[in-house]
Amino acid sequence: MSQTITLGEVPKNSGLFVKAALGALPVPGLSARKSVIPDRVVRLEGFKVDPNHLAAYCKATGLRFNDSLPLTYPFVLSFPLAMQLVVARDFPFVAVGAVHAENVIERTRAISVAEPLDFQTHVENLREHPKGLLVDAITEVNVGRELVWRQVTTFLHQQRTSLSGGPKPEPKPDEVPPPPMRQLRVDQKTITRYASASGDHNPIHTSGLGAKAFGFPKPIAHGMWSAANILSNIEGRVPDKATYAVKFGKPIFLPSTVNVYADQVEGGWDLALKNPKKGFPHLTATIR
Repeated sequence: MSQTITLGEVPKNSGLFVKAALGALPVPGLSARKSVIPDRVVRLEGFKVDPNHLAAYCKATGLRFNDSLPLTYPFVLSFPLAMQLVVARDFPFVAVGAVHAENVIERTRAISVAEPLDFQTHVENLREHPKGLLVDAITEVNVGRELVWRQVTTFLHQQRTSLSGGPKPEPKPDEVPPPPMRQLRVDQKTITRYASASGDHNPIHTSGLGAKAFGFPKPIAHGMWSAANILSNIEGRVPDKATYAVKFGKPIFLPSTVNVYADQVEGGWDLALKNPKKGFPHLTATIR
């Protein structure tokens, strides 16, 4: 039977990061982690959006501040709920070292700032990947009985699995990317502002030493900052009912300049952030 955890407020990311760090430490006498996701659901009901928090998020991402929530904004509200599940001691892997691989958002209509929101999050679909283990955090947001927003966040924990060690595909040759719609400069100040607005102060984004501790030569931009910022280029043309699917590629090291692409296609948009010299993607996305 599923265990339901009902929260009275959004958990603080700082406390969740501490739990994640402690969860990575071995505990004498504690059995090894099981290969099964605990059957738990986290709920938060009647949440009221703080307009000041929303304004800070919009300023940090370049999105518009108005009476409707940006397409990606509920992500930062619901991320702590997913983390509440992932940092548990009986989760199949430790949260430290897990990376955000993909994200799919489905919005059924525009959501007003004034509407009370009910959140429900659970984790499912543990599976192997050549680079590690994948899981999906599913979040649904309701207004009353109406489902208005749904998200699938895919996390990858890098480790050896039965699929590891196979032949590696040939690396794709570097290619000069096509002329972009525009170029975007991403620096530490920008990402620190987003960290403050989103509450995601993961040291891989905010600290040179913290980034190196996790194998990155420099701090990197948040994937969901990229996913939000690129929408600012077409925000006025995104329909109220939309599906936004994002895949994260190579990280954006700080500081960097990236190429921005937004191509209108039948049924929506194809979006990308690419390295201006070698052409590899930092992010690819579709809106339909």
